[in-house]
Amino acid sequence: MFTFSKGWEKVFYVLTYVFQGSSFLNPRAYAILHRMHHAYSDTDKDPHSPHFFKDIFRMTFHTKNIFRDVLKYRHLPEKRFTGNYPEWRFLDFFGNTAVSRIGFGLLYTAFYIYFATQWWMFLLLPIHWLMGPIHGAIVNWCGHKYGYSNFDNKDHSKNTTPIDFFMLGELFQNNHHKYPNSPNFAKKWFEFDPVFPFMKFLHFVGIIKLRKFAG
Repeated sequence: MFTFSKGWEKVFYVLTYVFQGSSFLNPRAYAILHRMHHAYSDTDKDPHSPHFFKDIFRMTFHTKNIFRDVLKYRHLPEKRFTGNYPEWRFLDFFGNTAVSRIGFGLLYTAFYIYFATQWWMFLLLPIHWLMGPIHGAIVNWCGHKYGYSNFDNKDHSKNTTPIDFFMLGELFQNNHHKYPNSPNFAKKWFEFDPVFPFMKFLHFVGIIKLRKFAG
């Protein structure tokens, strides 16, 4: 979708680690799984198709196991799925340690203890601990089961909602599978991808370079 300099790549690598926190996903492993998902969408080789599992939890744990195997080099992917992703040996290792994940979890807990004004606010804490898996599970499950289709992609990808604020545009799965390299996941006049305007801003100020505008 876009390119940027090695300097900005390092900056965003650190920001990814900081903001994903306890849910940090290794970029190499994530990229490989995402490419596998597009190549094998809704087949038995898809690492996270909801059509092969009874519930969202089994799908999520299946995805986790494949992710760990790729991360630990126990699963060697096809050559076409490798390369062209950022790698940073220290952060790739440390971001996946228990020390890092538990440390962020303790920071989130301390934040709630200090700032929460009502008991029920603590019910939101598990979402912050597990935001990455929760977000991924919703996108992978709902984006291939519920909604409407603009394109026939020979799979079950759906656009779950025409205004996708909560998932930051990622529930335009049908559109994304049709145009996987497009930075704008919205394709119809009534659809809106909330991340695309920010990407255009980063392009205009020279931080990233979009390969093409879409929408």
